[in-house]
Amino acid sequence: MGERKPIESWLTDMDGVLIHEGIPIPGAEEFLKRLKESGKPFLVLTNNSIYTPRDLHARLARMGLDVPTENIWTSALATAQFLDDQRPNGTAYVIGEAGLTTALHEIGYVLTDTDPDFVILGETRTYSFEAMTKAVRLINDGARFIATNPDETGPSTEGALPATGAVAALITAATGKKPYFVGKPNPLMMRAGLNAIGAHSETSAMIGDRMDTDVLAGLEAGMRTFLVMTGVTRPHEVDRFPYGPSKVVDSIADVIDYV
Repeated sequence: MGERKPIESWLTDMDGVLIHEGIPIPGAEEFLKRLKESGKPFLVLTNNSIYTPRDLHARLARMGLDVPTENIWTSALATAQFLDDQRPNGTAYVIGEAGLTTALHEIGYVLTDTDPDFVILGETRTYSFEAMTKAVRLINDGARFIATNPDETGPSTEGALPATGAVAALITAATGKKPYFVGKPNPLMMRAGLNAIGAHSETSAMIGDRMDTDVLAGLEAGMRTFLVMTGVTRPHEVDRFPYGPSKVVDSIADVIDYV
């Protein structure tokens, strides 16, 4: 293999890389500043489909991190784009919050619980048993099952919360139908993100805190990968995977000089 081309564009995960439980990780502000000064295209990614890019921009701004809305890429946006390509102007029954419903409205989808083309499961703070029951019946009646992301748990100050992947498993058990997961580690989310900023995988890098989602998705999308130790994957776990990142670093502060 020849020498890899220089990195011209950057994708970075948000939770565990730039922020941790609502607090910026040291180096995050400097990293974003360096990115903006460099003029290189970049995206901040999240598998969480609860928030719109505008919501996330405001949340990050309150923490002192300035990320323009057009540089934010969520599994909700990737899901909407996927549906717009697959079946434009379709109908969907949605379990999710504003991030997902807004993204679907913006592509002209009609949200309905009457004979929808799709059942779309996203992240929500309160999964209602009634909504899950409705999803099961609609899938049994022929609606196609899509989920924004496969994460089984999400972080909270009290501990783990069941997330989209766990609720998807419940619906799968009740219907025998597995969803198509759009978010990481599906490389589709990364490729769609790269396309959105006009970037090419061979000159792009992905920074993440999880081997099983961020590094895997970056690898499968043909990008260079940086694994930081400030999130989910611990140092002793890295070698247990059958693939590895291009580089392991302590934190986002160690990536600044690569920009």
